Amino acid sequence: MNRKLASYILTAVLLSLGVVALAAQDAKNSSPNNTVTIEGLVRDIACPIQNPKSTATEFSMDCIIKCAKAGSPLGILTKDGTIYVPVTESMPDTGQQQLQRFAGKYVSATGKEFLRNGVHGIEINDIHAVDSVK
Repeated sequence: MNRKLASYILTAVLLSLGVVALAAQDAKNSSPNNTVTIEGLVRDIACPIQNPKSTATEFSMDCIIKCAKAGSPLGILTKDGTIYVPVTESMPDTGQQQLQRFAGKYVSATGKEFLRNGVHGIEINDIHAVDSVK
């Protein structure tokens, strides 16, 4: 076998392995069928992303309410710092509407979890206020 043909074969094999690895990674990063129950604080998502001191237990209620009223995107911030963004299968997406009445409150939410490239989403089937975050 000449060197050029061997080089093409090796390149094709490596590209095939790369495609398989990427497909496996994408499958691992996109999991729309897992039902989860999460607990956390409903709040704007910008502050905990920008300010590491803003946690599910240390926060400014005034800031949360002002941001929510101004239309900032809301999410559920868990005690471990994970932010879940509400999503729905319907378009336009109406997940934000589910969280508005809970802004500044702790909740327990159950639904399908979506994970894509480090972003957590939850399609909420059940949500209710709780006294604190476990």
